[in-house]
Amino acid sequence: MAHNLWFADNVMERAMRRERVFRDRSNLLEMYNNEDFISRFRLPKEVILSLTDELAEVLSPATSRSHSIPAVLQVCTALRFYATGSFLNTVGDTVGLSKASVSRVVYRVSRALSNKLPQFPNQMAELNKLKRGFFSIARFPNVVGAIDGTHVRIQAPPAHEHLFVNRKGYHSLNIQAVCDSDLRFLNCVARWPGSLHDSRILQNSQLCLAFEQGIIDGVLLGDSGYPLKPWLLTPFLNPTTLAQRNYNTAHCSTRNTVERAFGVLKRRFHCLHGELRMAPDRVCNIICATVVLHNIAR
Repeated sequence: MAHNLWFADNVMERAMRRERVFRDRSNLLEMYNNEDFISRFRLPKEVILSLTDELAEVLSPATSRSHSIPAVLQVCTALRFYATGSFLNTVGDTVGLSKASVSRVVYRVSRALSNKLPQFPNQMAELNKLKRGFFSIARFPNVVGAIDGTHVRIQAPPAHEHLFVNRKGYHSLNIQAVCDSDLRFLNCVARWPGSLHDSRILQNSQLCLAFEQGIIDGVLLGDSGYPLKPWLLTPFLNPTTLAQRNYNTAHCSTRNTVERAFGVLKRRFHCLHGELRMAPDRVCNIICATVVLHNIAR
């Protein structure tokens, strides 16, 4: 009898509507001065407002019911996560949102920003500007970009886990990117598991097809992990002449812009330094979003 009463009370308690609790949301733009704001969110306030206007159509709720989250707070929440890489509930404590809300906001903002990934230029005026920028580094002619790959650590996914283990033994996504002489990204491919080689990713990219078809006039500089092609120059593995050594020196000085760009990207958005504890498709959106924001910051 007592057991039946306990069961009935438990069912009644579960059936009752649980009252929602809404946290107080701070106005983050008024809470910090511009210097403190940049240190926490990586972008100035005026850039945040401009970015919010661009994404407002995607981020703004259809109605004002249920204490909907303003677009500017969504952008700040996502930026705070990118900048720190903290647990979602820690970010939520900072901005006044629940863990579930932060998760939805980061996904929504990341997906919106990833749609703004840069497209590699093919107009002659833009290509000539890229060539002049690279030529000023070490007098290497006709260079329109430096290409390389970097790994972003992720938690082991439940499906096809073995494909994400890279050569260093941890789970990751292998990110291919091309940058200009000012460390801005011109192209980014973030969808391949860590076990794939850099050259395989390039071979399956639209960028490779564009260069093969002659749509882009110029050459890329890559490390020895890439194949030598008319439009992709790699260093001599064993230089024997002065000309080859001079070539390698100029090649290294010019190509290392992409390594520096990756370094700046990961220092600016610390979520790329640690292990992203999300599904691979969500991590891909986050990586693309940080690339877009990096270009804005540059």
